[in-house]
Amino acid sequence: MFFALLAKDLRRARHNPIPWLTNLAIPLCITALIGLAFGSSQSSGLGHIKFAVVDEDHSVLGKMLQSMTGQGTNAQKLEPVFMDRTNALAAINNNEISAVLIIPEHFTKHYLTATEPVSLELIKNPAESVNPAVLEELLGAGVTGLSAVSRNFHEEFSTLQSAFDGDGDFDQMATVLKQTGEKLKSAKASILPPLVSYTETETEIKPVPAKNGGVAKTGNQFSLFGYLLLGMSAMFLLFLAGHGMSDLHRELRNGTFARYHTLNQQLLPFIASKVAFTLVMLLAGSVIMLGGGALIFRFHWPHPLSLAVLMFSYAAFAACLMALLTALVADERRANMMNNLAGMLLGMAGGCTFPAEQLPVFVQNYFTHWMPSYWFVNTARELEFGSEPVVWWGMALKLGLAGLVCALAATYVFRRKFRNGLTA
Repeated sequence: MFFALLAKDLRRARHNPIPWLTNLAIPLCITALIGLAFGSSQSSGLGHIKFAVVDEDHSVLGKMLQSMTGQGTNAQKLEPVFMDRTNALAAINNNEISAVLIIPEHFTKHYLTATEPVSLELIKNPAESVNPAVLEELLGAGVTGLSAVSRNFHEEFSTLQSAFDGDGDFDQMATVLKQTGEKLKSAKASILPPLVSYTETETEIKPVPAKNGGVAKTGNQFSLFGYLLLGMSAMFLLFLAGHGMSDLHRELRNGTFARYHTLNQQLLPFIASKVAFTLVMLLAGSVIMLGGGALIFRFHWPHPLSLAVLMFSYAAFAACLMALLTALVADERRANMMNNLAGMLLGMAGGCTFPAEQLPVFVQNYFTHWMPSYWFVNTARELEFGSEPVVWWGMALKLGLAGLVCALAATYVFRRKFRNGLTA
């Protein structure tokens, strides 16, 4: 009987797949939008940042910039292209570069003599999100440095300007260089080494044997997109489960459920078939969210099989929970509202939308740890991106048992409703 009912629902979905395809397209659209917002092509690394430099000043500053960006680690990340303004604007309109840096005419002279305010112009490519922002931050740091140099070495700049013009006094320049050296020596304690530094190291990861059936790790590579996708998937599956279980209301409205009950007193196979049908849709949605998200954001799940089992248990729980809510609220309109509200509350209180540690202390102490959504999201995040062994199968079993309790409770509630003559 169970398989016959499940086959009937699947055939009906095949004949009218538009509602289900629409719901399955939602996670794909959400994942794609996030990928476009963050720049999916840049999620695995910035690579070369290609930008144009328009040197209208034709001074020593432009030559220094060209030399600095072509040396050391700068050459690995920055790819400046020196061209005129017309060609630079054409290149950014054709999406060939990330930004255009314009050094205006007489920039060096006005900077050294402080006769007029000076500024640099940065034109960002609106089609990109990360690379132009990186260049803007780098330019901001450079402008801050130029301002600091100007405030501390303004007296020496006039002599340097004379040297650039070719009519400087070598004796005067020697004196200026000595004064500059004394200033740099006094500031040595602050700038060498800098007050804040960053060192990148590579650590060899060695496997650690698992204990108690857990998955042992020594620090998986963290992915922000993967961290967010797990929470989004957990919350979305609750909404999708609510939509799937609305099929029970259609059966009540058409009298199919009542007719089945008159022929067969066992309601569990009927409800189990609806749960299984909804579970198929939830698993398809989870594959789109997690599998498609990994492809778009270019990262991998370190333990895909364990995550798949955990996701299966959570999807089964979500379907059974929505079956219970449908049984408790027979009115279809109110039930849809209650299902959406329950999904939102479980998602927020379970740490799906943002880390559970950021929730109010009262919610953390009395609600969060009792939320099945928290059981799944917290275990999945620790499994994939944590540094300690995780006994994931225990949480999967816990979610499965919670789902079974909800399914049995839904069967009991429906039996009481039919006994009291409430069929719709």
